[in-house]
Amino acid sequence: MLNNIFKGLFDTDIVSVISVTDFILCIAFSLVLGLLVALTYMYRTRYTKSFVITLALLPAVVCVVIMLVNGNVGTGVAVAGAFSLVRFRSVPGTAKEICMLFLAMGTGLIAGMGYIGFAVLFTVLMCIMFFVYNRLDLGSKKNSETYKTLTITIPEDLDYTGVFDEIFNEYTFSYDLLRVKTTNMGSMFRLTYNIALRDVSREKEMIDKLRCRNGNLEISVSKQETVSAEL
Repeated sequence: MLNNIFKGLFDTDIVSVISVTDFILCIAFSLVLGLLVALTYMYRTRYTKSFVITLALLPAVVCVVIMLVNGNVGTGVAVAGAFSLVRFRSVPGTAKEICMLFLAMGTGLIAGMGYIGFAVLFTVLMCIMFFVYNRLDLGSKKNSETYKTLTITIPEDLDYTGVFDEIFNEYTFSYDLLRVKTTNMGSMFRLTYNIALRDVSREKEMIDKLRCRNGNLEISVSKQETVSAEL
């Protein structure tokens, strides 16, 4: 009786119908695994409530879509076309967010095909590896200390073209002038560089030489900001 209520209007004896029990089972597992993915992403990560909810519900949504396609090629093409029309009007995500979205979609895909055990195994393994890789430094600390943003203030009568090249060649293996800005009513210039230090321990030594060259005016060093849209 219950299966007849959820039977499609266009179902025939040839087309296999998903039982209500199997449907609820797949959805329940997808929701649980989606919650596991969301909790994993929240570990030591800045997050928004909307994105966490999306990660928790996405496996169930993908699971339902896959179950309803159920081997029908025509329906599969139609679903693919419908999803291609969707545009996410939001700020581009980071590499970690994109990875977690693919993880949630993969979990829903496996669960929707009926492989509950594989879905659980896949999600647990990927979440464990996420924790492991998140705890490992993988050179990120050294990388952040090497690449710096340097701001130098110079008087207006000093030609900034190549004035610091000698010092940069000694202490950095790459440098790039990003911005030139006038300041203090046009009496000074503020130069902004992206630099990569050869030796982090010699940073103060480099700043001291820059102070001698720019007349002991303001110099600031900060970590380079990475653009969230870049992978």
